[in-house]
Amino acid sequence: MIEQKKKQDIIKKHAVSKNDVGSIQTQVAVLTERIKEVTAHLDANKKDNHARRGLLQMVGQRKRFLAHLKKTDFESYAGLIKDLGLRK
Repeated sequence: MIEQKKKQDIIKKHAVSKNDVGSIQTQVAVLTERIKEVTAHLDANKKDNHARRGLLQMVGQRKRFLAHLKKTDFESYAGLIKDLGLRK
């Protein structure tokens, strides 16, 4: 799990408005951090198939969020991709 302070910092950085915690940009940023942590866990624990399944679900959810954001607000999508370093 992400530390509370780290999660709050991510939310502040990617929030669309002052009290934003549920925008697509924020959710993608938080999911990306969780994906990084689970990936590091799986590097150390190669046989943890339950964590692997959870990782695949998170990656799929992030993919759906990004597809929706790309359709609705391409400029925001491009900025988020560049900021998180997801694609080249």
